Amino acid sequence: MDGRHGQSGNPYELTEDTPVYVISVAAQLSGLHPQTLRQYDRLGLVSPDRAAGRGRRYSARDIQLLRQVQRLSQDEGINLAGIKRIIELENQVAALQAKVVELQQAVEGAALAMRQAEAQVHASYRRDLVPYQDVRQSAAIVVWRPDRGR
Repeated sequence: MDGRHGQSGNPYELTEDTPVYVISVAAQLSGLHPQTLRQYDRLGLVSPDRAAGRGRRYSARDIQLLRQVQRLSQDEGINLAGIKRIIELENQVAALQAKVVELQQAVEGAALAMRQAEAQVHASYRRDLVPYQDVRQSAAIVVWRPDRGR
């Protein structure tokens, strides 16, 4: 599975990553000119999937990214190189956050396995063979004094 379809792997299930919009529709949805979308693709800012005939196919996530690029460029005055770096860093942060979740789950799984193994060890003790010693009897103190006068 390529991760672009839903969890079930159903190719007809649409997700925000499903590439369905042709460039003219994506341009209209994002409020940008199709030539701007082609430029962003060449620069690697927004890279849509390609259809069998090599036509670009944009997903809902691509449309959101196009709007973000436009906002950063027009409203914040950030150049395209800066926007590309922002997008790369955001993707890196998302990947690291996913890795942290994965590692937390692994640690929790290992802790659970350790507790289960520990419980099995404790359950396996044969309590009938454990010696019992009364603390009151073993509390006597013996003082040894060497005989110095002899």
